[in-house]
Amino acid sequence: MIVQFRTGKLEKCYLESKQSVREFGSSVGRKYIQRINIIKAIDNLDDLKKLPGLRCHPLKGDRLGQYAINLTGFYRLIFTLEDDVLNIAVIEEVSKHYDD
Repeated sequence: MIVQFRTGKLEKCYLESKQSVREFGSSVGRKYIQRINIIKAIDNLDDLKKLPGLRCHPLKGDRLGQYAINLTGFYRLIFTLEDDVLNIAVIEEVSKHYDD
């Protein structure tokens, strides 16, 4: 998949591990970079859903059309597939996520 970032800050956190750790903390920052690398390496959303431990799932309510994958504990990486094309994932945010 091709990955785009909703903000320059999210992209900088991906490109510079020090920035990611500063922004999200050590554990979440490392997982953020790792998860984006996984998204880049897969061919489609079904492949991402099959990977153990990521718990890729669609969100509901106000976030309908977005997906989340586990980072650590309650933290999730939230992304959108633009125009229903499975080759672009737009990274929306990293959030402390309690409910879908």
